[in-house]
Amino acid sequence: MIRIVNVHKTFGANHVLRGVNLEIKKGESMVVIGGSGSGKSVLIKHIIGILKPDSGDIFVDNINIVNLKETELNKIRKKFGMLFQGAALFDSLRVWENVGFSLLRERTYSEKEVRRIASEKLRLVGLAGVEDLMPSELSGGMKKRVGLARAIAHNPEILLYDEPTTGLDPIMADAINDLIIEMREKLSVTSVTITHDMQSAYKIADRIAMLYEGKIIEVGTPDEIKQTENPIVRQFITGSAAGPIRIEGVTA
Repeated sequence: MIRIVNVHKTFGANHVLRGVNLEIKKGESMVVIGGSGSGKSVLIKHIIGILKPDSGDIFVDNINIVNLKETELNKIRKKFGMLFQGAALFDSLRVWENVGFSLLRERTYSEKEVRRIASEKLRLVGLAGVEDLMPSELSGGMKKRVGLARAIAHNPEILLYDEPTTGLDPIMADAINDLIIEMREKLSVTSVTITHDMQSAYKIADRIAMLYEGKIIEVGTPDEIKQTENPIVRQFITGSAAGPIRIEGVTA
């Protein structure tokens, strides 16, 4: 479904991606883990074509998206839905307008039809009856669910999750994990999640890939990652301060 081949990306003197290679199979749930500033968000922006690599290739359904024109790229982007880290709702729009935002912009549906679709997607994420609320009236967990309803509004083939459990209490975080699993089962989508929440990663992943110093250093099932002998991966998944991963601002 998605193939990333030797992708490099530099911002000024900061070489963020240093030859990333990763394959994501159709229908699987891939979780990319890594520390803050490791390039996870940069990688996911390359997958959806928001950023272009300095070198390397990115294939979506066997189409190399790197050199596509914007009109062609927009067709590929319709395969994707994305849940942003902070849900990224528009404060001035009602819930149903947030969910149906892209459909309203396309003007291929009437306002009545968009509201119907929004209500259907909200029910799918467990939020029936909130269509006319404003984002300010929602809890953090509800905002995440509305963001997810918006991500699935146009029936995507691939769902991208950017730190989906960040800022949530453990119970609500687990509810979002359950929802990610449910979306995959009900909608038969391919899922790519970036996170540093290992509890979430173990629960939702078919496979886990670790991004470190601009490269994928290990890929495996949750059980394989738990049993890894790689000292970098082991330090990260156990949350130990002692190990080869350098902690910024801390000297030995």
